Amino acid sequence: MKSMYKSFLIVIIFINTITLNLSAQDVTQTYSRSIKSFGVLPENNAALNKLNLQKAIDWAANYGAALFVEPTDKPYEIETGIILKKNVSLVGVHGPVPRGTKHPKFNRPVGSVFSIRDTLSAFITVESSTQIKGIQFWYPEQSIKDPSKIIAYPATIQVTKTNFTEGVTLTNLTFYGEYLAMDFKASAKFPCELILIEHCHGYPLSGEFIRIDYCYDVPRVLHCHVNPAIQRQLGGQNSIQIVDAVVANKKFTYSINHTDNAQLIDLFTFGNYGGIYLGPASYGQLTNFNFDCVTVGVHKLGDNAKNRNWMITQGSIIANTGAKLADVHPFIIEGKGHTSISNVEAFSGSNKALSNFGQSQDFMLISGKDIATVTLVGCRMRNYQSDLPFTILNPNAIVIAEACIDKFEKPYR
Repeated sequence: MKSMYKSFLIVIIFINTITLNLSAQDVTQTYSRSIKSFGVLPENNAALNKLNLQKAIDWAANYGAALFVEPTDKPYEIETGIILKKNVSLVGVHGPVPRGTKHPKFNRPVGSVFSIRDTLSAFITVESSTQIKGIQFWYPEQSIKDPSKIIAYPATIQVTKTNFTEGVTLTNLTFYGEYLAMDFKASAKFPCELILIEHCHGYPLSGEFIRIDYCYDVPRVLHCHVNPAIQRQLGGQNSIQIVDAVVANKKFTYSINHTDNAQLIDLFTFGNYGGIYLGPASYGQLTNFNFDCVTVGVHKLGDNAKNRNWMITQGSIIANTGAKLADVHPFIIEGKGHTSISNVEAFSGSNKALSNFGQSQDFMLISGKDIATVTLVGCRMRNYQSDLPFTILNPNAIVIAEACIDKFEKPYR
C-alpha cells in the first residue's frame, strides 16, 4: 500500500513538473518573441522591416514584453522612424564589439544588427520604461575615408520630444558610421530622468556621441568608448582626413546640461574637438576617464554658486589638436561654481591618426568675471607651451593647487 502511494505521488509530481515547464515555456513564447515572428527578416526590404518591427513593438507594449533581435548572417535592413513605446525591451545577443563583428566571407557585421537605410529621422525614439540591449547599428553607406562624403544622419537613438520620459536603459550597444549616436536633449516642457547608458562603443562623425539636456534625477553614463578604429574589421580605421573633419566640427563627445548630480564613470574618447562639456546648469561627478587627442578635454561652466559644482578625479587628458595651438586646453573653466580636480594628468604628444601640434597651449584656461573657485590636488601638468600651467583671465577666480607637478618636473603651488 505504501509502495502504491509513493508511486502515485511520484506520478503527480512528474505531471506537475511537466505542467510547470510547459507553462513557463508558454509564458516565454508569449512575452519574449523574436522579431522574425512578426516578419522582420534579413531578406525583406527596409520599408517592410520598419512596418513589421513597429507592429512587434505595438504588441509588446501591452505586456511589457521583450523583443529578441535574433542573430543572422545578414543585417536587418530597416528605415528610420521607429517608436520604442513604453514598457518595451529590444534585446540582442551582444556585449559591445568595439572593433566590429564581421562575416567570414562578406564585408558586413553579423549577429543582432540593424542596417539603417535612410536619413529622414532618428532611427528609434524611446519612451519611458524602455530598454535597448546587445544590438549593433550599422550605416553601410557612410564614408570612413572621404570627409566630403560624410552623411549627416539624424540620431540613432533619440528621447521622445512629446512626453516626459522616465527610465531608459541603453547597454551593450555598438555603432558603425553614425553621425550622432544618442540624443537625450530633452526640453524644459518635456524633460527626462533616470537615463542609464553603459558599455556603448562608436565614433560619431558629428563629434557627438551622447548629449543629455534637461535630465533630472541622476543620469548615468558608464563605461563608454569612442574611437575612429571602431570599424577596423569592417573597412579599416577612419582616415586622418575624417578624424580632422570630426575635430573641425567643434563638438564634444559627451555633453551634459540641466542635470541633477550626473554620474559619469569610465569614459573614453579619441580624435575629437572636445572630451566632455559640463553645461552651466549641471553638477555631478566625473571619474576614471581618458580624453585622448582632443582640443579641449573638459569644459566646465556654471550659472550659480550654490550647486554648479563638479568633482573630477582619476583621469588623463591628451590635448593636442585643433585649428590653432592657442585653442588647445586640457581644461576650460568659466562661469560660477566650484571645480574640484584630483589625480588628473595632462600630457601631449604627436599621433599619426590625426593632425596635431604635439602639445597644448596650457593646462587650464579660466575665463569670465564671476567668482569661480578651483582646487587641484595631485595633478601632473606637462607638455604645454605657455610659461605657466594656468591662464587666468578671470580677475575673480580663486585657484588653489596642492601637490601638483608642472612641466619642469617641479612642485607647483
